Amino acid sequence: MECEENMFNLEKYLTDGVENIVKGIIISTLKNTETGRFMMKFKRSCKRAAQKRHEKELLGEHIPPFLIAGITNACNLHCTGCYARANKNCFDEEVKGTGTLNSTEWGAVFSEAEELGIPFILLAGGEPMLRTDVLEEAGKHRNILFPVFTNGTLLEEKQLMLLQGNPNLLPVISVEGGRITTDKRRGDGVYEKIQETMKRLCRKGIAFGTSITVTKENQEEVMSEEFAAGLQKNGCKAIIYVEYVPVNELTEMSAPDDADREKMRTQMDSLRRTFSKMLFISFPGDEKSFGGCLAAGRGFFHINAFGSAEPCPFSAYSDTNVKDIGIRQALKSPLFTVLNEENVMNADHVGGCVLFEKRELVESLCERIAKR
Repeated sequence: MECEENMFNLEKYLTDGVENIVKGIIISTLKNTETGRFMMKFKRSCKRAAQKRHEKELLGEHIPPFLIAGITNACNLHCTGCYARANKNCFDEEVKGTGTLNSTEWGAVFSEAEELGIPFILLAGGEPMLRTDVLEEAGKHRNILFPVFTNGTLLEEKQLMLLQGNPNLLPVISVEGGRITTDKRRGDGVYEKIQETMKRLCRKGIAFGTSITVTKENQEEVMSEEFAAGLQKNGCKAIIYVEYVPVNELTEMSAPDDADREKMRTQMDSLRRTFSKMLFISFPGDEKSFGGCLAAGRGFFHINAFGSAEPCPFSAYSDTNVKDIGIRQALKSPLFTVLNEENVMNADHVGGCVLFEKRELVESLCERIAKR
């Protein structure tokens, strides 16, 4: 039996990861006085949150440090290969009166997350800038950092003022590469709009990052020093590389494989050395190296616009709703429990997203649970 000191310590890994992210953001925002002051306070909040999680861990209850909140199922763009639209989970307009969480209900989610010791809540969609009411509610929760994953095309004066007054809301703008690559996937004129948005954020002193979906086709471009330098010049403080998850078997050839991931690690090391004032994060990276997939509550889980608790945004299966039972009980849902007990998160797979590769197994587990 493997000795305890050599076993993977998930809680320590996640806590150290949070501290490293906070340190990286502080370094990258040193020249932004207001954001820097907030991040120093937030660093102390993170330590308190980590202590809460640790105390619960000692009692046998695991609380992840991250939460992904899909606050809307509406989006103004039609990006090629969009996972949400392919699964009919994204629409041109917000579907009213269908049970989506209102700002008060999201506020209750944020309050419980803070009480449990969750310091990071990623706001996604759809396009989260369509829900300024939820963003305003998030801004009130200063012990939580909310990266807002946005396509960057809807940041008008109202949204900019909201971000300027709430340093715990950190816009993360999606980009695919240069003009040709971005407009090919996101639509004509989107790249130019994104560039203008970055300039406006920079002029107003609002710290921001970028999110880049990495495919076999754009990896060389988006992980080059030239590309990172261009983003830095525009005022970008952090780059988050997200490996592409296929929407179906026909798009699997675009997803990075193990060889691509190994190259990504080398490229990330080089970028971190060259751009020491910027923060670089890769997700999910090589799951095998850090104890398997972190979805289904191990490191994070996803709440969709209706409040359903899902393993992750790319695995839209649920058997429970936080409106009914809250976050704490949702983490003990039958689906999350069986995914972890049957070691699905650690299952052998080619690489990338294990839940996508094992989707038939996940579906069979959902059917089994439904029959109980």
